[in-house]
Amino acid sequence: MKIIHCADLHLDSRMESNLTREQARERREELLDTFSRMVEYAMQNRVKVIMIAGDLFDRAQTRKSARNRILEEIRNHDDIDFLYLKGNHDNADFLSNMKEEDIPSNLKHFNEDSWTMYNYDSEDGEVTICGRELNDKNASIMSSNLVLDPARINIVMLHGQVVTGDVSQDEIIRIDDFRGKNIDYLALGHIHKFTEEKLDDRGVYCYCGCLEGRGFDECGRKGFVLIDISEGEISHNFIPFARRTMHEIEVSITPEMSMANVISAMEEGVSDVPADDLVKFVMRGKTGMDLDIRRAKRNFNGRFYFSKVSDQTSVFIDYDSFKNDRSLKGEFVRLLQNQELDEEEKSEIVETGIKAILGEDILE
Repeated sequence: MKIIHCADLHLDSRMESNLTREQARERREELLDTFSRMVEYAMQNRVKVIMIAGDLFDRAQTRKSARNRILEEIRNHDDIDFLYLKGNHDNADFLSNMKEEDIPSNLKHFNEDSWTMYNYDSEDGEVTICGRELNDKNASIMSSNLVLDPARINIVMLHGQVVTGDVSQDEIIRIDDFRGKNIDYLALGHIHKFTEEKLDDRGVYCYCGCLEGRGFDECGRKGFVLIDISEGEISHNFIPFARRTMHEIEVSITPEMSMANVISAMEEGVSDVPADDLVKFVMRGKTGMDLDIRRAKRNFNGRFYFSKVSDQTSVFIDYDSFKNDRSLKGEFVRLLQNQELDEEEKSEIVETGIKAILGEDILE
């Protein structure tokens, strides 16, 4: 028996903070496409259950076309059960205005009041999948009435932040409370990066991460977890599945570097990045005063689906080199040297002043 664990799809996200309006529209459609591709993967690999551990959609006002497309995918694959557990972004449930008879019979729910259990018995093993939706009132008692048969393979679905110890806050999962509960696999949502940890001597807990990165806080491989149950044993593997990947490339800058050196370092950082992906260069270190970061930006325009440069450098000031410089630039640096400012402030003022002297645009 095969099961997919996915979460944090955030379908119909706006994604307009970095992208153009047209790119944002395209990426919204690509997120829906990735869901469809995952369902196709499930069909081809004889997956019995797709577990959605929260945050299927991103916001309350979901496009009707997006909602209908997901419902159509589920309805057209009635040999797969879709177990949908709401997350913190699903406060306005996308099914809330639908009649019960219009909801696909293979789309199954959970609730906040009690544990809901679904049993699957086959020659591969006897499996129980259970879940409960988290709120600020039930977090402290979440595990108190969870009783699982130790003879079965037990999978538990939750959406929230794992914590240890006695912590009082919303959307938390007190992981210590779930140890010794006969759990083989704790399927989690809320963290957008694949991570797994040992739960106890029997099981693990796992965040599958999101299906697609939407911003540069979601860099790296994205996908889902494929769970395989055979001959009464359970195993799992992360499956990279995103249409595009987000990359953050750090470029170390030193005062001696020329623009050719900087661009070469950037090229090295993206040597294995596909053109379809999204790239953010982060420039860190001390620069020479004539270093043109905007030239670096121009050099990569159109190279990837999207690219940007975050300039976090500061200007290195070699005051001795300006002792005998009779230019306006030299006079400006010598004047600044005598001011009672820290080096970081001087660096920022020098950078702005030199740009003004050279006739460059000064960005806010």
